[in-house]
Amino acid sequence: MYVSARSDYALRAMLAVAASAPVGGGGLVKAGTLADTQGIPLSFLQGILVDLRRAGLLVSHRGTEGGYALARPAVEISVGDVLRAVGGSLTTVRGLPAELAGYAGVATGLRDVWLAVHGAIALVVDRTTLADLLSAEHRPAGAGETRAR
Repeated sequence: MYVSARSDYALRAMLAVAASAPVGGGGLVKAGTLADTQGIPLSFLQGILVDLRRAGLLVSHRGTEGGYALARPAVEISVGDVLRAVGGSLTTVRGLPAELAGYAGVATGLRDVWLAVHGAIALVVDRTTLADLLSAEHRPAGAGETRAR
């Protein structure tokens, strides 16, 4: 698995939005604030935020009081959800999803290895939620439960 800057930035932005959410929701974080606090170039972040919104992980509100908020509670958004929203497949072989890897002859068994690697990565990232990653001091009340999968 290769973690791109885009994936890293997306997770950091989602954690920052999750940490800023007041109890009961309603808190909005501006893209500029996310860029500044996380050290992410704003122009790069804006494209990431569009992908996260299209994937149904963020909601956006326009205007001077606008910004971004989680589309659902942090306990319901997994690291895998975020990674897939901005990067597609979790693992790739020669730029293609691991599921599409094909080999002949003595290398036939490699496909099984790549699929096992993909499965192991998916197991970790799909069981880890944003709420799991938030430290106790930044976790909104009621966000400490891990989502059952």
